[in-house]
Amino acid sequence: MMGERVKLVILREKPFGLYLEGGELGEVLLPRREMPATWQIGGLVDVFIYRDSEDRPVATLQQPKAMPGEFARLRVVELTPVGAFLDWGLPKDLLVPFREQKTRMEVGHFYLVYVRLDDASGRIVATTRLGLHLDLTPPLWRGGEAVDLILYGKTPLGYKAIINGSHSGLLFANEVFQSMQPGERVKGYIAALRPDGKIDLTLHPPGRERVSDLERQILAELAARGGFWALGDHSPAEEIHSELGVSKRTFKQATGTLLRKRAIELSDKGIRLVQGA
Repeated sequence: MMGERVKLVILREKPFGLYLEGGELGEVLLPRREMPATWQIGGLVDVFIYRDSEDRPVATLQQPKAMPGEFARLRVVELTPVGAFLDWGLPKDLLVPFREQKTRMEVGHFYLVYVRLDDASGRIVATTRLGLHLDLTPPLWRGGEAVDLILYGKTPLGYKAIINGSHSGLLFANEVFQSMQPGERVKGYIAALRPDGKIDLTLHPPGRERVSDLERQILAELAARGGFWALGDHSPAEEIHSELGVSKRTFKQATGTLLRKRAIELSDKGIRLVQGA
């Protein structure tokens, strides 16, 4: 129940709030400032359970910015001798103990953290040691499947991302044409599930349908330009993305298919539409 959203029975009212039936936690206080507009003894109230500044179980009607078991980008509001405290949307801020900080946190800065229930203390805490909380079992996703991503690091190869709140994957740098920050949430796709267990990601829908759409787009653009376009394999990836919104690899797949269909001709100067194509 600790760290969960539950519906509890209202037992009685006191000057400082309502007491709720908390099962193994005993009676749990819902402070008067949190009381709903209408309520009755014996009725149910939907609350989140956490611990107050005196380490007592307490209820709130509010929803935290991240539940235990979730990743979130939160701001440091205070540093104390026991660690850093984050604003997670509740009256009591969320503690990141010093032992759970990969690097020392600073007030006012945002950090991507994992929220969890500490089994030893029974308290809800956060950690920046994200790798310990990523799932290493083989996922059931398929190539091309849409997923939710949270960026959490950058390497020479690209951006590391948390997939659907569980696994880790990589967005290759040559597939990204925008500035991205740790903690940013984006939509993505599974590009490949590799034999070594690593997961390749892309920001664009992979597969034949995407390439077919691009083929039609290239042919339409060539027709509008009078049959020639100074865009080709020689063009920088950034220019291709600016013109067509795709990676250079996807562009080359499409032009390669059009070339095999004899719909276009390629040169070091650009693409030419074949007459009658």
